[in-house]
Amino acid sequence: MNGGTVATVDRIERAGLACQQAVFAGDNDGLDAADQDLDAVEADLLLARGRVLQARSREHRAENPDELAAFRRAAELYRSLGDVRGEGEALFWVGTYHQMSLRDDDTAVPLFERSLELAAQVGDKLTMSYALRHLGYADHTAARLDAARARLEESTRLREEIGLLPGVAANMVGLAYIAAAQGRRDDALALLGQAASIAGASGAHAIARQVEEARPHVQAEIVP
Repeated sequence: MNGGTVATVDRIERAGLACQQAVFAGDNDGLDAADQDLDAVEADLLLARGRVLQARSREHRAENPDELAAFRRAAELYRSLGDVRGEGEALFWVGTYHQMSLRDDDTAVPLFERSLELAAQVGDKLTMSYALRHLGYADHTAARLDAARARLEESTRLREEIGLLPGVAANMVGLAYIAAAQGRRDDALALLGQAASIAGASGAHAIARQVEEARPHVQAEIVP
């Protein structure tokens, strides 16, 4: 999320003070700034709400159109505010909805590419890593294995830089699938071993389960 708790409280308080000035002093000069403050608060809230909806949708394996609406509105508000970081993050989540809930990579990929572009402008390595991962997923689905590997390796490098160890482990699972599809048996097994170790050390139980789910698929893929 782009803003913090203190920033959110400050923005709401500033909007309240602007209203007081307008009502009691007849000074409306602060109302435009109040609108911008509240738009920023709304955008942050919508982004957070959409992510909660997305997590629940994943748990129940069911799409929720409210999730997409929240992310789209957040992106619009961030764009109107000139908040490049926020817009890039929101566009990533719009793309994720299209890719993961609707299975529509044709719509998702341009959103991920734009998200990556905006995130790179402001050095938002976290969002860059997410966008690259999901672009890699699209490449893998389309059997562009070399491109998929390059995307996930770059995503992994960024995640290592920012210390997102569960994300590193998740990417290694994806890279293991790609290695298996390319016939790189030793690489695939080594990647799963690394992923399991990192997931265990960082308490990423969901990723550890992904590792175990991947093992039989990888073994089947690489059996001569």
